[in-house]
Formats: sequence, structure tokens, C-alpha cells
Amino acid sequence: MRGPFSTPITPLPGSLFHADPHGMDFSISAAVGFIALSGIAVLNGLVMVSSIQDLMRTGMDRAEAARTGALQRLRPVVMTALVASLGFVPMALGSGAGAEVQKPLATVVIGGLISATLLTLFVLPTLYARYGRTKMASREATDGRISPPAQPQH
Repeated sequence: MRGPFSTPITPLPGSLFHADPHGMDFSISAAVGFIALSGIAVLNGLVMVSSIQDLMRTGMDRAEAARTGALQRLRPVVMTALVASLGFVPMALGSGAGAEVQKPLATVVIGGLISATLLTLFVLPTLYARYGRTKMASREATDGRISPPAQPQH
């Protein structure tokens, strides 16, 4: 696992299963909701993986870093998802003019945030503990960069 770039698939189960029982078809506004949802999921995944990698740079082993990093980033990940989903509740409950456009977007985002948050908090650290990098280069050894610069090939 190279980074949180696999995270955009995490909102799919919740967003699809949340929209289907409500009788909503896939529309352009639902597609826009997927785009917004993917951004939030990638951000939360990046926060989680960065925290784990920072702990590994201090010398902590991979499994302990994944557990500690997940516990340290619990509040930021949950608050990001909670604030975003609460902002969409009025759109999901609306019944006035434009509700037919706003409801699919809000429903996709709220349902997807639930699954993306749960997967980010529980599955991502577990997968990183099992399959992530074994060792991390220290920031001092790489002049503050995460990876050493590539050498030009002649």
C-alpha cells in the first residue's frame, strides 16, 4: 500500500446502499456528491496514513504505530466526517423547490461518509499494520523530504 490513494473506493458501499432504499436513482447531483465524498475520504485517509508514518519514523514498529495512529486521529477523522455530514442534513430533509436535485447529493454524501469513516478508522490502520511499509526513512536523513530525490539516469 503506497498511500491513501485506494481510499476513494471506501465511500462506495455506504453511498450506494444508502441511496437505494430511499428510491433514488443515480443522477448528476449524485455524481457530484461522489466527487465531494471522494475528496473527504482521501483527506481522512491521508491524515491517518501520515500519522502512522510519522510514528514509524520515531522508531515505533508498524503494528503499534497503526494502532496508536488510529487512536490519535480518531477525533480529527470523526469531526471532519461529522461536520460534513451534518451540513448536508438540511438538503437531505428538504422538500421545497430544488429538493429533487439536492436530496440525491446529500444522501450519497451522508451514506458514503458513514462507510468511509468506519473504513478509515478500522480497516485502513489494520491493512497498514499488515501490508504497509516496514521501515520509514527519518526526515533528517532526507533533508525533510519523505523520500530521497531520484537520481538522473544517463
